[in-house]
Amino acid sequence: MAKQDFYEILGLSKSATQAEIKKGYRKMAIKYHPDKNPDDTAAEENFKKAAEAYEILSDDNKKARYDQYGHAGFDGPQGGGGGGGFGGGGMNMDDIFSQFGDIFGGGGGGGGFGGFGGGGGQRQARVKGSNMRIRVKLTLEEIAKGVEKNVKVRRKVQADGVSYKTCTTCNGSGQQMRVTNTILGRMQTATTCGTCSGAGEIISNKPNDADAQGLITREETVSINIPAGVTEGVQLKVGGKGNDAPGKNSISGDLLVLIEEIPHETLKREGTNIHYDLYVNFSEAVLGTSKEVDTVSGKVKIKIDGGTQSGKILRLKGKGLPSIERYGTGDFLIHINVWTPKELNKEQRQFFEKMSDNENFKPAPNMSDKSFFEKVKDMFS
Repeated sequence: MAKQDFYEILGLSKSATQAEIKKGYRKMAIKYHPDKNPDDTAAEENFKKAAEAYEILSDDNKKARYDQYGHAGFDGPQGGGGGGGFGGGGMNMDDIFSQFGDIFGGGGGGGGFGGFGGGGGQRQARVKGSNMRIRVKLTLEEIAKGVEKNVKVRRKVQADGVSYKTCTTCNGSGQQMRVTNTILGRMQTATTCGTCSGAGEIISNKPNDADAQGLITREETVSINIPAGVTEGVQLKVGGKGNDAPGKNSISGDLLVLIEEIPHETLKREGTNIHYDLYVNFSEAVLGTSKEVDTVSGKVKIKIDGGTQSGKILRLKGKGLPSIERYGTGDFLIHINVWTPKELNKEQRQFFEKMSDNENFKPAPNMSDKSFFEKVKDMFS
């Protein structure tokens, strides 16, 4: 089932400003908030959809990627629910409540939503581990088909045998309330707990090989499913494969994967189209020939008609790269280059000297022979 458009979820147009995006999210969050709609699974689902849409559209970089690639820019084959996917899917309620400090001016996830009663009590703090970033290099053939890459990463994980207990200073909220006397009266502010650093928990049993937070560095192999058609510079996200955070209620960070494209020896990429320079000798151009060409999807045999001019472009429809936006597949463009011999023996030279005044050897372009600029125009059409 196709995912609903993020702009549609928030009731916005694609030209919406950040202020309009924030306003749209606030409206939907209030409408579908669980405290306002108890035991309503449909409302909870809409609440999560609005939060996921806001997470993407409120970030300029993510918004630009969504505008260019749609859901495909975030939802790879690992996407969807759960923590192993790309993109914003799989958000839990704690992730969502952590956004409210920005939208409603509160202190983040610590105080809940507030204002509706029932759900505004003190919420258990959940700390997220730091993200990790790696680069993955892909060949043009791997980009054409999509690929599963197994990469080794060294990430921080909770040590075996470590245990945590609720912080007695903040009672698990991760925040301390401070009252300050000002000329306007008493002002209450929330600050990060100095004892647990906002985690809501402190270590109660630390194994010998663990650091002060109960974490150790461990090498793991992570499987990354990369969708076909990705481009240089695209960043994919594998949820939950970054560093762990301390505490039994913590959330692991994400593994951010930056795509790099390995230049091909003979093929050149231009969007979803691929260009290839095919060289034929003078005799082949005059008499015609057949050639076998390697494309990203396999070998293809092409026919070159007799009298083919240098610079002619043959277009193989649908033999290029798939669009990550699922808008079809590009073309494979073959540029014919007639190789002019640099050295001739006596017999060959006499032949060409004899043919220099022959009518068949005189340039006589007709309307069907396009100029260089027309050929360039056709390439991008």
